[in-house]
Amino acid sequence: MCGIIGIVANEPVNQMLYDGLLVLQHRGQDAAGIVTSDGGRFYMHKSNGLVKDVFHTRHMRHLTGNAGIGHVRYPTAGSSSAAEAQPFYVNSPYGIVLGHNGNLTNSERLKEDMFKQDLRHINTNSDSEVLLNVFAHAVEKSTQKNVLTSDIIFDAVTSVFNRCNGAYAVVSMIANFGLLAFRDPHGIRPLVIGIKETEAGPEYVVASESVAVDVLGFRLLRDVEPGEAIFIDLDGNFYSKQCQSRKPSPRNSMRVKAPKKFCQLKSQRNNHQRLSPRSSLLRKTKRSKKSREDSSQAPSLFVRSGSTRETFPTSFHVLPSKSSYDRFARESTTSFASNLKHSLHSKRRRRLTRLAFLRTPISVVFMRTE
Repeated sequence: MCGIIGIVANEPVNQMLYDGLLVLQHRGQDAAGIVTSDGGRFYMHKSNGLVKDVFHTRHMRHLTGNAGIGHVRYPTAGSSSAAEAQPFYVNSPYGIVLGHNGNLTNSERLKEDMFKQDLRHINTNSDSEVLLNVFAHAVEKSTQKNVLTSDIIFDAVTSVFNRCNGAYAVVSMIANFGLLAFRDPHGIRPLVIGIKETEAGPEYVVASESVAVDVLGFRLLRDVEPGEAIFIDLDGNFYSKQCQSRKPSPRNSMRVKAPKKFCQLKSQRNNHQRLSPRSSLLRKTKRSKKSREDSSQAPSLFVRSGSTRETFPTSFHVLPSKSSYDRFARESTTSFASNLKHSLHSKRRRRLTRLAFLRTPISVVFMRTE
């Protein structure tokens, strides 16, 4: 976990970046770094240590410019060397600096491809440097006739999404152009946008947490959407694009066989029934001979919590009302899991006992199986 921040303003941003990193210090205590842009040049200072120890008055005076990015690091890849403190810099194309929060799961393969195919050298073991070079190569490949536009930048971000696997939120600056921020299609790492209206024009901030937005006096605008990229040029013009649709998180599921004596839900008016929080939803009834013969055609009850899903063929009727499901999951979770626990065999009971004490919301979906 790391903390990132980027600001485009109408005044020097060095102090704002410092204050923003202070309130993001809990996200990383290993190293800190700030890069500002002024007159087409980058000014950088980074080192190991806390924010208050890394930056002194002489360093802050050197960090001039109205745009910049900052980073606090908690090492999850690579080493704790000062050489891996962020932001990272590459001089081609244009000059790019990048700070990254997250992890790449295919960084080793990308590093090999960078060397053999893209002819780029990665000098550290940090996956952030890999991500920077992937993006830089995509920008270089997309640029035509030395003209860089927001559409070209967004195409390069799309290429990064296609090549880089993992969870990451990124802030970056391109010399003489502006600030770029994007979030991976899974949306696991946080990134928010803030805005402040001034007489000279709007100022923008992107950060890992809204606490930095509030402390700096900006108004929280929204989250950066999963798979979205935003670009803010040095004149304060704001561009955004959904470069890739959000990818659903994979879910694990397992199927178990329900016991013979289970609960039956009373049906009303062609098997449609409004659920009441006070009604006994899991009423034990004596199953008739006909219901035992039709047990193979009974619907299935899916109990979902987090990334697991339990499936139980039962004799419940189909309830198509979505509000009924939501009300049942919200108000009857504990009693449902408790009754279900005592209805199962001892081996299955242990699995459902854990389900009864989960604090996360549980959604219940009724489906009829043929």
